[in-house]
Amino acid sequence: MSTERADGQPTTDTTGTADIGVTGLAVMGSNIARNFARHGYTVAVHNRSAGKTDALLAEHGHEGTFVRTETVAEFAAALRTPRRALVMVQAGGPTDAVIEALADAFDPGDIIIDGGNSLYTDTIRREKAMAERGIRFIGAGISGGEEGALEGPSIMPGGPASSYEVVGPMLEDISAKVDGTPCCTHIGDDGSGHFVKMVHNGIEYADMQLIGEAYSLLRGLAGIEPGPMAEVFREWNTGELDSYLIEITAEVLAQVDGTTGSPLVDMIVDEAGQKGTGRWTVKSALDLGVPVTGIAEAVFARALSSSTPQRRAGRALPEFALQTDGVDPDSFVEDVRRALYASKVIAYAQGFDQITAAAAEHGWDIDRGALATIWRGGCIIRATFLDRIREAYAADPELPTLLAAPYFADALADCIVSWRQVVAEAVSAGIPVPGFAAALAYYDGLRTERLPAALIQGQRDYFGAHTYRRTDREGSFHTLWSGDRSEVEA
Repeated sequence: MSTERADGQPTTDTTGTADIGVTGLAVMGSNIARNFARHGYTVAVHNRSAGKTDALLAEHGHEGTFVRTETVAEFAAALRTPRRALVMVQAGGPTDAVIEALADAFDPGDIIIDGGNSLYTDTIRREKAMAERGIRFIGAGISGGEEGALEGPSIMPGGPASSYEVVGPMLEDISAKVDGTPCCTHIGDDGSGHFVKMVHNGIEYADMQLIGEAYSLLRGLAGIEPGPMAEVFREWNTGELDSYLIEITAEVLAQVDGTTGSPLVDMIVDEAGQKGTGRWTVKSALDLGVPVTGIAEAVFARALSSSTPQRRAGRALPEFALQTDGVDPDSFVEDVRRALYASKVIAYAQGFDQITAAAAEHGWDIDRGALATIWRGGCIIRATFLDRIREAYAADPELPTLLAAPYFADALADCIVSWRQVVAEAVSAGIPVPGFAAALAYYDGLRTERLPAALIQGQRDYFGAHTYRRTDREGSFHTLWSGDRSEVEA
């Protein structure tokens, strides 16, 4: 076991010298270890296969002080007490295995941080199990991809506040900064950090789907090719749509395939992958009874894109597109921009509603304004308009829906005509826009005074005696549908 100094020369006295340890040295783990080292921390590094450890030190050992370890026992011995270890391995069984191995080597009071994309219910279970052994456990959602891990991610730690007091300053140190504010804050107890990260990823799914639909509309109806469209997105990125995802969309659209000379986007198979966090978000929303229609449609759209047999069969279906007068490209670009912004607002509003519901369900004290603050930098959904979300919750911490904030209510009012026109044009032309359409339907559902749910309650009472409530008096009622159809109080 040896330490790589800044000059690349090894030393041997490493017991209790590391400020923090990182185990799991794939790209994310390696980059976070380097991030800690660059900030002046001595970092113990460990991986199941020592080859990755050696590769990290050979290429980046000069960036700071690293302690090379091969076994969990060496890893534990290298850490100062109370020990602090960040686990960056595959979610599920591998994470459980590493946590158990560390717990066996650690002492009461030591801290294990799971920085992977773990399911929040696993984090709740692990935190409870570790607490019984005296080990402090933090589930930290980390967003920003490979670049963010190295240059400064958004970090969402959940666990006991007393544990965050020990590791929080280090996490805030390596996180992204916006206006001098770290993109890291204590989220709440047990699984709250990983829950918030899960919803962050769900919003990311929705955001990407909406951008994809905007691309499809601009190309299919306005006839704008990828190269010129890249300039459209670059222009959008200078205004209220300013965000990381809009920025990289322009880069992808501008890329020319080196082999064919065609736009690269045309050479990429149109089947979108997913790693599961979007599905987790939708499943959780169903359990909580929260409509996250934008996120759900994005998840289903990815599933549809990969439904190869069905899509192959579907190509034989008749088109039946309506004949229209076409669109004016210049005005349509602006209409699509407005529809994209409005739909994006809906996706964020639904995500924050889900977080609110989960906080009530699990007893988490989550500051929604703080989430908007730490999502402004480092993470994939970082966007200028998160400042507006932060301001909305600062003005009214009990805001029932983000859409009720004056800024967003006015913004949607400004977008609504374009939004409706874009969805109508897409439907008429047979271009699928599930994200735009679902967001608009949600907006209309909120503002509609009487929904058809009244009829649904009547149907439920008819076939299942599920009862209903009346608009004119309190109580629950049932109609004797198979009898004289009189009404009785349930």
